[in-house]
Amino acid sequence: MSTRVDIAGVLIDPETERSTVERVMRALDERRGGLMVTANLDHLRRCRRDETYRTLVAASELVVADGMPLVWASRVQGTPLPERVTGSNLIWSLCQACAGRGRSVYLLGGDPGAAEGAKAVLERTYPGLRVVGTHAPARGFEKDPAQMARIESALRASGADLVFIALGSPKQEFLGQRLREVLPHAWFVGCGITLGFVAGQVKRAPTGLQRVGLEWMHRLVQEPGRLARRYLVDGVPFGLALLAGAAWRRLAEYGPTPVAADGTRVHRRDRVLGSERAGSADRGDWGVAEALPVSQSDARHAGDSGKRLASGAVVSESWVGSVGAGSARP
Repeated sequence: MSTRVDIAGVLIDPETERSTVERVMRALDERRGGLMVTANLDHLRRCRRDETYRTLVAASELVVADGMPLVWASRVQGTPLPERVTGSNLIWSLCQACAGRGRSVYLLGGDPGAAEGAKAVLERTYPGLRVVGTHAPARGFEKDPAQMARIESALRASGADLVFIALGSPKQEFLGQRLREVLPHAWFVGCGITLGFVAGQVKRAPTGLQRVGLEWMHRLVQEPGRLARRYLVDGVPFGLALLAGAAWRRLAEYGPTPVAADGTRVHRRDRVLGSERAGSADRGDWGVAEALPVSQSDARHAGDSGKRLASGAVVSESWVGSVGAGSARP
């Protein structure tokens, strides 16, 4: 399993859409359920102010970068995520995989008619796909024990392998967490407005806008009253701060290529022994410099097998190579 990437304190799995599908299918084959969070700026903002939600996200089996700003920030700070992985794309690729493997799907949420419309489209697109249930709960259902009991009963009876929850964040994540007790071997995927896209109730942004990270502008034009504050007042400033913080983090943590006291230079992919951050995540695999400060105890732990850099960091002897001699680890 790949090391998660820290984006503003939220750990994101460095997955592609294809590897995400493979990971979910493999887990289903092994009868391991899970909760997938499709994170964007709104999720990151909520994690900062809501400890309960932050804990839920951190404990989720899979957290992918649904928002393009998260991918940009990862690149700026030197820990690049491979690509954007959206819930609105995953519903197609995951359903295709389910159809091929005989897995069943349940569609929960969306506006009235969205789940049923999406069911018809998906079953028509992927012959053999089994959509074993749909339900669009009424507003406030999560506070109504009777409605929650009906949802849990229907889901349990369906025996679904994969449940798409289209209720928006954080409601879809909290519901997914609760429903895991009902179907412990199933996967729950939060997907926001996705069922509306699939059913044709809402038009998704053109592919060009999606690729350059401007899908939010298309949504803003569609629903200005509901989305203006989220995108313009909260989202844009937070996104700019996220990118600025990513740039500062790269400057503060990585800086220039370190040089040892004897003049030996360390390749930017070499790993530095030292701080807990370097020890808990193999950042050498991310292709970035690792000249992180270390304590005296870290230096003693490195022992004779390490070299001290001019910056005070300690580098494993076996990972240091002389520039020009070609001995640095590629």
